[in-house]
Amino acid sequence: MSQGAPVPEHQQRQITDEQFHAATLIWKYHQMGHELRPCSAAIGLGSHDLGVATAAVDLFRAGLFPVVVFSGGNSPTTRARFPRGEAVHYREHALSLGVPAEAIIVESKAANTGQNITFSRELLAEARVEVQSLLLISKPYMERRSYATCRKLWPEAEVVCASEPLELDDYIKSIGDEKLVVDMLVGDLQRVIEYPKLGFAVEQDVPGDVYDAYERLLGAGFDSRLIST
Repeated sequence: MSQGAPVPEHQQRQITDEQFHAATLIWKYHQMGHELRPCSAAIGLGSHDLGVATAAVDLFRAGLFPVVVFSGGNSPTTRARFPRGEAVHYREHALSLGVPAEAIIVESKAANTGQNITFSRELLAEARVEVQSLLLISKPYMERRSYATCRKLWPEAEVVCASEPLELDDYIKSIGDEKLVVDMLVGDLQRVIEYPKLGFAVEQDVPGDVYDAYERLLGAGFDSRLIST
């Protein structure tokens, strides 16, 4: 499970039931629901969440890929947690859980999802890994955005998305900040909507109930992770 401070019982629900229901709709939308299958390679997308590396270890043990690129440098939100860089800490975590060093490639410069994909593709080519299919491993609420980004930047590859199998309640407990998690769900949905207009990703259909939930949460002030448009 993802690492994070435990949340005292009386602090676990600081938002209303209606807001939690709206957040759950968005949470489920972000997850692609792909059937997992063996792929040519995997990319573990860097973030604040060490659970991405844990999920990669589980998937490697299941025989779903022979090599993984852990991709990510540092950002204002991860520098304190991963001072040596996201990918470096992911690698160390995977090694500690028994993944052999030769199965891991470190990409330590990427500062966004587009760079995660682009730089990882370059390293896989340098390593002479022929990629026909790609397992993208991300935070649970980042599956759809990473999928849309990869389809734009690497359209030849068949993309399968994966993440830790967590429900929203469990993820909130692992992170330790309910408001922040909902802000991140809203922020990622805004990116799913806006990035195709900027040429960063392919377009994704957003069901009406999911869009309504997004607007309700925006109106309630869950907006700290929005981008300027």
